[in-house]
Amino acid sequence: MQLFVGLGNPGAKYARNRHNIGFLAVDAIARRHGFAPWRRRFQGEMSEGSLDGERVILLKPTTYMNESGRAVQEAASFFKLAAGAVTAFQDELELPTAKVRVKVGGGIAGHNGLRSISSHIGNDYRRVRLGIGHPGVKELVHSYVLADFAKDDAPWVTALCDAVADNAALLATGRDSTFQNKVHLAMQAKGFFEKHGGGNE
Repeated sequence: MQLFVGLGNPGAKYARNRHNIGFLAVDAIARRHGFAPWRRRFQGEMSEGSLDGERVILLKPTTYMNESGRAVQEAASFFKLAAGAVTAFQDELELPTAKVRVKVGGGIAGHNGLRSISSHIGNDYRRVRLGIGHPGVKELVHSYVLADFAKDDAPWVTALCDAVADNAALLATGRDSTFQNKVHLAMQAKGFFEKHGGGNE
């Protein structure tokens, strides 16, 4: 069994924020693979289904980003899951828009959602880092991540979440590098890197 956690802030005010791309990604997985309807559980919203024969729990904490670990710990404890069975889908400032990277463990790079999860279950969980680009100046980061995606971001955001959903079974069965490559190729095929990749590495 796997626990896939989308990171974001609850409520309509935050729904299209850059910080909420983790929510958007797990929503896309639920839609694409016919998961059960979302319901309130574990200080969040939960849905369940299966990917390539692996039972997967989707969780969107409703604790606000900086308390995400409370919901993750509650769900992981209930299902008796070690940190290695947990995957966090997060916004990543240090990646260009539309890029994705998968890693297990490592630093939190100032991400409050990851900081909270690490404080509750340790650091050995998997992160799916979804690139949102960087505003270029550290002082602008807070307002940048809590601002909505621009209108011209919508095509790549939708395409990235769709590519994540299309290939989510690879994550569920531990084929992280294949997942990363497939998502990259899907985005490249649609030409997003030529339009959106510059200057944010």
